[in-house]
Amino acid sequence: MSITIKDIASLAGVSYSTVSKALNDSPLVRSETKQKILKIANEVGYEPNYAAQQLVSKQSKVIGLIWPTVERVAPSTLLTKINEEISRHSYSMILSISPLKSSLDMFKRFNVDGVIVFDEQNYERLDASSIPMVTYGVAKNKNIPVIDVNYQEAMHTAVDYLYSLGHRKITFVGDFSLDDERQTEKYYGFNRAMKKHGLPISSNHLVNTAGLDWYDGYTATSKLLKSGFCSTAIIGGSYDISAGIVRALREANYIIPKDVSVISYDNIPQMANLEVPLTSFGVPVDQIAKYIVTTLMDFIQDKDSVPYVQTLQPAINELNSCAHAAVSSIE
Repeated sequence: MSITIKDIASLAGVSYSTVSKALNDSPLVRSETKQKILKIANEVGYEPNYAAQQLVSKQSKVIGLIWPTVERVAPSTLLTKINEEISRHSYSMILSISPLKSSLDMFKRFNVDGVIVFDEQNYERLDASSIPMVTYGVAKNKNIPVIDVNYQEAMHTAVDYLYSLGHRKITFVGDFSLDDERQTEKYYGFNRAMKKHGLPISSNHLVNTAGLDWYDGYTATSKLLKSGFCSTAIIGGSYDISAGIVRALREANYIIPKDVSVISYDNIPQMANLEVPLTSFGVPVDQIAKYIVTTLMDFIQDKDSVPYVQTLQPAINELNSCAHAAVSSIE
């Protein structure tokens, strides 16, 4: 037989409503009484009836998250930070890596209070009128609130930073796939920043990895180094790509940053754990997670209170992979 709130009330010598308030951490219950009730609840093995709570509050206290992949480091880091933020709001999270429609159907069966979506190819199929939803990435052509992490501005930040160090021969190694708007924004941002500074753009300055994994960065950089490479700085398009860049450079006996500076997109703590700790750029992952979750929580409470686009500002996180360019290399 399961333990109920009434059983705890009898054991604690308080009213049913006092137990209910204590279990929900209400400030209306004195601290000593609350601790006594929680101690009894723990000792008798009380488990909340979430189904009953949901009927009363009309909230499941659960957030759904649709994520196409958890294989790469940066997305996995953001996923972890989002889960931490959701927990701080006393919610739980359900993760789905299934296709968009089946994920949404499942979340509706679970009566989740809101959904965070990462599926840049299917935004036109989303309808935030049925369930509160938010996403992050690029603000173009979305019909749900977007946390825009400003990819083009991020690339400007990286090029400006390298330019300030005297670099004039800069190569961008990234995925230029046209079906991924996030990578496309980085590509356009790099081109615009290079033109702003009057810097050359040729095949040696734009290297397409055709993928976002470690091996994509490694093979693309290895080919670049065999083709008359002469840049003094490389921008990596993601954490995983940059890890491959570093391995290829070290195998070719390049010393970072003495021979070549390297800076990477994805402002995540793991940059410090690479074989050469990398300076990185982009919106810090903690900030992205906080904005995503806070926006969704506000949207759940009042849809009219949330702007449909919030644009975040990228920043540089300096480690020791970039140095001033040699005077002879500055044109």
